[in-house]
Amino acid sequence: MSNYKEQLKHIHTLVFDYDGVFTDGVVYVTGDGRQPMRTSHVRDGFALQKAVKKGLTLAVITGGKNSAVIERMHQLGVKYVYTHVDDKEKTLKVLMKSLGINSENMLYMGDDLPDIPALELAGLRCCPADAVEEVKQRCHYISHCNGGHGAVRDVIEQVLKSQNLWMNEYSKDDME
Repeated sequence: MSNYKEQLKHIHTLVFDYDGVFTDGVVYVTGDGRQPMRTSHVRDGFALQKAVKKGLTLAVITGGKNSAVIERMHQLGVKYVYTHVDDKEKTLKVLMKSLGINSENMLYMGDDLPDIPALELAGLRCCPADAVEEVKQRCHYISHCNGGHGAVRDVIEQVLKSQNLWMNEYSKDDME
C-alpha cells in the first residue's frame, strides 16, 4: 500500500516515542535535577483515551527515565509503557511478539535518530513536523503539528476517522 490514507484503515496498534512527540522536546530541570518536568497537550490525551475506548492498542517506548510519564500514560489508558529504553527496536520486537502484532497493522511515531530502527519496523511510519530530517525521510506521513502541539492527536484522529470511529452515532459518550 503506497497511499498512507489507505494504510490508516488497517492500523490497530499505535506506538509512540515520548519526548519530542508528546512533548516539544524541552525539559525543565528542577532544583533537585532528578525529575525533569515536561509539558504535553491535553488534546493528545483526549485522543489517546478515545483510541483506547475504540479498542486500539497503544504503546509508548522512550529512553526517558521520568516516572511521571508512566503515571500519565497509565491514567490515559495506555497499557504498554516502556521507559529507560536504550534499544527501541529490540523493545518493539518483544512487544510485537508478545501481542502478536503484525507490522502492517502498526503505526510508529518518532522524532529523532534513536527512533529510526523501531520506526522502520512499522507498516506506517509517522513523525511530527519538527522531527529531524533523517526521520522525515523515512516517514510515510509527516504531521502538520509539531511534537507536543497535537501531532499525536493528528495521527490518532486520522486512524479513527479512516475506520469511521472518530465521530459517529456511537461516539456520543466521547462528548460528555
